[in-house]
Amino acid sequence: MKKQILAAAIAASSLLAVVAPNVAQAADYKVDVAGAHASVQFKIKHLGYSWLLGRFNNFDGGFSYDAKLPNESKINMVINTGSLDSNHAERDKHLRSDDFLDVKKFPKARFKSQSIKFSDDDNAIVTGAFTLKGITKTITFPITKVGEGSDPWGGYRVGFTGETSLKLTDYGIMTNLGPASTTVDMTFNLEGVRQ
Repeated sequence: MKKQILAAAIAASSLLAVVAPNVAQAADYKVDVAGAHASVQFKIKHLGYSWLLGRFNNFDGGFSYDAKLPNESKINMVINTGSLDSNHAERDKHLRSDDFLDVKKFPKARFKSQSIKFSDDDNAIVTGAFTLKGITKTITFPITKVGEGSDPWGGYRVGFTGETSLKLTDYGIMTNLGPASTTVDMTFNLEGVRQ
């Protein structure tokens, strides 16, 4: 009987030794919007002569990340489309109208990852569902880990940056801005605080 108990104890401790490192390392991160250590920005060509720059001031979300199991990472973000800000009140009013984002009818844009594949410690390709104006499309884009580590307040952080281009007509934006302005470039910087 003692031998059976001892054998069971050894088996259990061996199982814990295999499982525990993965469990201990897995972490959920909340994007640090309160501290303004994250951003969602956009740029689009104006008549092909210059770049119009802007951002979304209100967004939220999080991600999971484990350096030992990076391909199991996930991202989930929600953007308040009415928070669009291009530093020009009249233009912003137009961009929020049904000519473009139609924020009254579609107040949220969403992204939910479906897969994240790292090619090395810092670089990955993200594929996921992006919803804008009630239209959901699968998009794929690269991300890069900026860094990770302890912060001065006793927390632990990791940050990523990425960029993608969206075709306006894919999301029901049919206003003709000219041949140089059919896509908008989106850039995000996400610093997450481990929960």
